Amino acid sequence: MRFRGILRILGLLICLFSVTLVPPGVVALIYQDGGGVAFLLAFMVSLVVGFCVWYPNRHERSDLKVRDGFLLTVLFWTVLGAVGILPLWFTAEVPLSITDAAFESFSGLTTTGATILTSIEHLPHSILFYRQQLQWLGGMGIIVLAVAILPMLGIGGMQLYRAEIPGPLKDAKMTPRIADTAKHLWYIYVALTAACAIAYKLAGMGWFDAIGHAFSTIAVGGFSTYDASMGYFDSATINTICVVFLIISSINFAVHYAAITGRSITGYFRDPEARAFVLIQVALVILVFLTVLVHDLFSSTEEAFNQAMFQAVSISTTAGFATTDFSSWPLFLPILLIFASFIGGCASSTAGGLKVVRVMLLFRQGVRELNRLVHPAGVYSVKLGKRIMPQRVVEAVWGFFAAYALVFVVIMLGLLATGLDDVTAFSATAACLNNLGPGLGEVAANYADIPDAAKWLLVIAMLFGRLEVFTILVLLTPTFWRS
Repeated sequence: MRFRGILRILGLLICLFSVTLVPPGVVALIYQDGGGVAFLLAFMVSLVVGFCVWYPNRHERSDLKVRDGFLLTVLFWTVLGAVGILPLWFTAEVPLSITDAAFESFSGLTTTGATILTSIEHLPHSILFYRQQLQWLGGMGIIVLAVAILPMLGIGGMQLYRAEIPGPLKDAKMTPRIADTAKHLWYIYVALTAACAIAYKLAGMGWFDAIGHAFSTIAVGGFSTYDASMGYFDSATINTICVVFLIISSINFAVHYAAITGRSITGYFRDPEARAFVLIQVALVILVFLTVLVHDLFSSTEEAFNQAMFQAVSISTTAGFATTDFSSWPLFLPILLIFASFIGGCASSTAGGLKVVRVMLLFRQGVRELNRLVHPAGVYSVKLGKRIMPQRVVEAVWGFFAAYALVFVVIMLGLLATGLDDVTAFSATAACLNNLGPGLGEVAANYADIPDAAKWLLVIAMLFGRLEVFTILVLLTPTFWRS
């Protein structure tokens, strides 16, 4: 293990992250909201910490191996989440404990969208902007941005990229050089953010809200600048814009890249995961719409459809925006939407959950086993589109599902041990492990009233969800630490 090389890169990444504290500081100066000093202090502390980690190891130039990439990825998200606490903790206008500040920071960076804050619209503009920006940076993964920059400093990025980008097909690169891959990802990400912000502005938002909500929409995060979330605007047009960009952001960014470079949208129709994702969303919207229509929850059919569409897409893509209290909807709808978040979006997108491609492979492997029971001598393969999946990939997906279930059970039992009721413990675990945000029971609105021990457990769940379980679990195996 190349510990000094890892520390050198980690120090550089902390210094890079400190620069992201400048824009919220500028917002504090513009609005004169009193947050400027907190962001200045946070910038200086993080810069000094990053420099102190980097300087003693500045001459370490050894290449990273795969194991180093896993360790650095986990350290990166953990350390950056800790650094992200500083502005929240230093701001006098937001009196938060270290636990609450940590929960908010990790929730933002992992794009979970769970919050312990109330009366959000009365917070300083700098803090509001910072929360939205955290989600935007975490959405694509700051590591991918760093991969585009660090090669200029003599640091290879492939190991980081492979540890960060989720999905069973993640070893495929869009371009021959990993730095070019990361740059293209960010070009698409920034372009989508700009388009979303402009659309929100044209629909009636002010620029501050438009940019902030574009950040959290493209990141599929769910943070808002209002307690009522998207419901504050009471606009069917804004709801529709949000849905469109959530769906776009939940599709594999490699598919977006192929569509842009090929100047054709046929790639979306050819990609089996994208097709399955859209079909799931359509089916879910129809089911939710028919249910709310039968129960006459809204004054008109148009409103019922808009609300059903928004909540179905927002929860199932793991964004967690709200226009109404979906936890109070009748029958099975709240549980249905929570379970839909387990599927989430496509691999290599900014959405959370198990990912559609994994669910597809699990389903087709299940079908294969049923066929084998009927015809034991038959030869069946698991296909993704027209491509036959190697047995190693299928085994890895089953392994991931088993590890995910184990982590889920352990964290849920831990939450029950802190005194939470069954519904709250189950939904909070699902919401944080899937990077969704809102849950049911005591965490339907926010997480302010749950015990501190439960908050720390959920921070761990957020990290497991953001890093797709295996990246953290591999560090707990004896094999990983053997030289």
